[in-house]
Amino acid sequence: MFTGIVEEMGVVKQAKPRLTIEASMILEDVKVSDSVAVNGVCLTVTFVNASGFSVDVMPETVRRSNLGMLHYNDRVNIERALVMGGRLGGHLLSGHADDTGKVIEVTPEGDAHIMRISAPAEIMAYVVEKGFIGVDGASLTVAGFDGFSFTVSLVGYTLKNTTLGEKKPGDIVNLEADIIAKYVRKFSERGDRDLMLDFLK
Repeated sequence: MFTGIVEEMGVVKQAKPRLTIEASMILEDVKVSDSVAVNGVCLTVTFVNASGFSVDVMPETVRRSNLGMLHYNDRVNIERALVMGGRLGGHLLSGHADDTGKVIEVTPEGDAHIMRISAPAEIMAYVVEKGFIGVDGASLTVAGFDGFSFTVSLVGYTLKNTTLGEKKPGDIVNLEADIIAKYVRKFSERGDRDLMLDFLK
């Protein structure tokens, strides 16, 4: 599990056949077999040295994320797995990208930027105002939405410390809907009110 609080931006040094990323801060305690989120996608570390790490990317992951579009020197958001008992500054993310979305527009608003992202209907079913959504591994709050897109407000820190500050209209981003919203919807569809109340408690 992850929190959606990006720890650092890594740099792609090899995109295929395996993904190799140059990093520094997260290498303090990363070892082979650890889980690391790259642009919000949970991947298993297969190699690590003093300058970075490598992960294998399955075809299913390529189909559901933007990892197959990465090239040499692209920057990516990185987060180590949540340590039980640690602070949960964002929201719970599994690192399993549901699908991708497309940046429609980015509009400055004071020190922040408002980003509108189009998303598939399956993801929009879980989008609620002031709810959570994972965008390229960053935990963000939904500012508004319509039938096919949603907006998020990116504060200065997020713009500076994640790849979202580099995104422009037409760019593809990974999306992960709130896991709790998924369970609530499933329980609601089954009409299992008691089970849903127990889960929420």
